[in-house]
Amino acid sequence: MNAMSMGVLTVGLLVLVAPVGAQGGDRVTGRDFATRSEVIAQHGMAATSQPLATQVALDILKQGGNAIDAAIAANAVLGLVEPTGNGIGGDLFAIVWDAKTERLFGLNASGRSPKSLTLDVFRQLNLAKIPAYGPLPVTVPGCVDGWAELHEKFGKLEWKQLFTPAIGYARDGFPLTELIAHYWGLSAPRLSAYPGFAEQFTKNGKAPKKGELFKNPNLANTLERIAAGGRDAFYRGEIAHKIADFMQSNGGYLSYEDLAAHRSEWTDPVSTNYRGVDVWELPPNGQGIAALQILNILEGYDIAEMGFGSADYLHVFTEAKKLAFEDRARFYADPAFVDIPIAGLISKEYAAERRKLIDMKRAADRFEAGNPALEHGDTIYLTTADSAGNMVSLIQSNYRGMGSGMAPHGLGFILQDRGELFDLTSGRANSYEPMKRPFHTIIPAFATKGGQPWLSFGVMGGATQPQMHAQIIINLVDFGMTLQEAGDAARLVHTGSSQPTGERMTRGGEINLESALDQSVAADLEKRGHVIGRARGLFGGYQAILRDLKTGVYYGASESRKDGQAAGY
Repeated sequence: MNAMSMGVLTVGLLVLVAPVGAQGGDRVTGRDFATRSEVIAQHGMAATSQPLATQVALDILKQGGNAIDAAIAANAVLGLVEPTGNGIGGDLFAIVWDAKTERLFGLNASGRSPKSLTLDVFRQLNLAKIPAYGPLPVTVPGCVDGWAELHEKFGKLEWKQLFTPAIGYARDGFPLTELIAHYWGLSAPRLSAYPGFAEQFTKNGKAPKKGELFKNPNLANTLERIAAGGRDAFYRGEIAHKIADFMQSNGGYLSYEDLAAHRSEWTDPVSTNYRGVDVWELPPNGQGIAALQILNILEGYDIAEMGFGSADYLHVFTEAKKLAFEDRARFYADPAFVDIPIAGLISKEYAAERRKLIDMKRAADRFEAGNPALEHGDTIYLTTADSAGNMVSLIQSNYRGMGSGMAPHGLGFILQDRGELFDLTSGRANSYEPMKRPFHTIIPAFATKGGQPWLSFGVMGGATQPQMHAQIIINLVDFGMTLQEAGDAARLVHTGSSQPTGERMTRGGEINLESALDQSVAADLEKRGHVIGRARGLFGGYQAILRDLKTGVYYGASESRKDGQAAGY
């Protein structure tokens, strides 16, 4: 790494250390901070956080599959090669542009809490918050059912063909990439205390190293069963019984009946128009509409005139984020249990009222949630596109890195800990209830122009995601960046807003800045009352595909902060 990729920003006695894209001072095109040019191709494109998965997606396209087939196959590989962020023990969300009907479809493939686990159980255990690991935060894994729904509605190749690459890599092994090895090494000592983890995700008690071959024959067997038997093999067959027996034997509540009852839900994406671009997100139980709320508030300012990286821009962005996240804490939850005023939350009129609360000279210590009309997670994001014009924006996660640590014996995957995000205070939107979907951090995104597909993108990383979605759109629309530049540009992440689990923001939270941002800007923000944090690894992981609306050519970009790759043919 060069000095910029391990950059240091000094503000008084404060040192900010954060990874950013390589400084490209010798580039003859584009901006200095761009790590590389965009990938440009005519017939298909894939962008994922791991090169083997990207290549599998392209192979599926070349075999006659479409973007949906490619996305499923790539996700299956990512669950193997990047278990630090995803796997079949987790949940899935997707937005699909269907070229045949020329419309967007949204899929919520998130699982529900166990029927037998009640709020009284947590009270008897004297818990104020659901633990991050172990059996209590485990909810039904929705990923496999999500794949099945996507394939049944849009798939082209045979179902079993989509799993051949992942099964092969699981049996033969794959060499671990750098960043995944780093996070695996951090997770292994902590999660080895939980049943099934050490025997399946360590070698001689230690995490595999960068470049080391890792095999997962248990996962290969599991994927073979899914390839042969579809969703029922996972939710109603031997796999379901093994999961349920494992949980019951280890203090868990997830049952066979919980698994058998699970179904995903097709839902209509919602949007707002930002300076001529329609930005689309999925409605709650995810946090996607927070990005739309942020953009609506910021549309009232001349962001382009403020300039990228300026104190004014970073200040107003932070304040808009605080406002949106207060609403997130109050309203975002499973819509089957609460009425969510989505139309009001993402309306221009509501944004105008909320915008009045922002003081350009002073950071707010706290905002209250509005009254519209009635962070720790890791994830993978991928996007694919095909020659027919289909595009997929897909995100999938275990929640906290490798999940709960609960790895059912002989199955080769870890169950998610998404239930940690429930609120244990009764009477709130996201309060824990049996058979309820928890608040979700993972969100895919899409953007259209004039009703035509323009951009499929996402930025993995817990509460970072709505902030990054908004920043990517602003980079493209206000600052005129290319697709790769929009992802390579230094980022701001604000932490400390009120959480759906009930915690309140204190002292206005903290702004964390990547080191390429100017030192004097941080000093200016401090004068306005912002607390400058010191963080690494908060800044997410971006993948994107953009479609030229005149030529139909695809542009691809992949995150310089991850191990990923964008590639086309």
